[in-house]
Amino acid sequence: MAEVLSQSEIDALLEALSSGSIKADEVISEEKKRKVKPYDFRRPNKLSKDQLRTLVMLHENFARLLTTSLSTYLRSMVRAQVVSIDQLTYEEFTKSLHNPTVMTIISLKPLEGNAIIEISPHLAFAMVDRLLGGYGYSMEKIRELTDIEQTVVKRVMNRIFPNIKEVWQVVAELNPVLESIELNPMFTQIIPLTDMVVLITLELRIAEAFGLMNICLPFAVIEPILDRLNAQIWFAKATKPSTAQSIANIQHRLNQAQVPVTVELGRANITVGEMLHINVGDVIQLDQYVKGLLDIKIGNQVKFEGAPGISENRIAVQIGKIVREG
Repeated sequence: MAEVLSQSEIDALLEALSSGSIKADEVISEEKKRKVKPYDFRRPNKLSKDQLRTLVMLHENFARLLTTSLSTYLRSMVRAQVVSIDQLTYEEFTKSLHNPTVMTIISLKPLEGNAIIEISPHLAFAMVDRLLGGYGYSMEKIRELTDIEQTVVKRVMNRIFPNIKEVWQVVAELNPVLESIELNPMFTQIIPLTDMVVLITLELRIAEAFGLMNICLPFAVIEPILDRLNAQIWFAKATKPSTAQSIANIQHRLNQAQVPVTVELGRANITVGEMLHINVGDVIQLDQYVKGLLDIKIGNQVKFEGAPGISENRIAVQIGKIVREG
């Protein structure tokens, strides 16, 4: 309880200040010395600011890789960014989650124990809808995932694991493996409720769906590598020269990138009046010679020229010339 001064004590203090026997600066400095910071022994801070900063940098890199890999896999615009990092008890983490949710339990060999990647149901249903041929819409009424939907989510998570391994390799060689998917946070207990965890929260957008991804790392799991979570090791390994393996990894990822390919059959200029009177069976004359090569565009750039045809009963184009510019 804070100390309360009586009126006589207040008057005496004001008189001392006005007379100069007590200086206001001395009172302020004394008050600062007596200032006590609250400390909760039930949830002590296990990580230093430097270690937390390193975790933030790791997962900012993870967010960038996640944006690229999920955009390619889902064939939709994906945006991810780190929004917070906290130290709390496992009980506080589970109580903050909705029921049902999607909790992926993973192992991080060679570390002992399990970690959790929790995805909001809105994101999970958007992923399922996108991979099953939809536009990536979520469901208004949240329910538990069916067995088929859980299988789809597992495939998405297996796409995420290489990103986790890549960002953590500057600290330790980890091999994430999916153990199981749980839907009720109250029934998911990988550590005692009072044990401390590090919670990294990412904001994720998939097309029109929006939600959070929580990465729960128990302190007991990452304790063996805590001494490597410092900025010096991060920058030392980040500035190392490129190796043949790293160049091969970049080349492999570039080879998997998907690019749009379009073939332009030709162009024609017509008036609005002519367009309004077009009927089925009418012919529009193009500016392309029937035996000439067609422009083949990669993105918006003409990169090849080729001839149209049929291959195994499917419309195709045969490359006839490489267009080299610049």
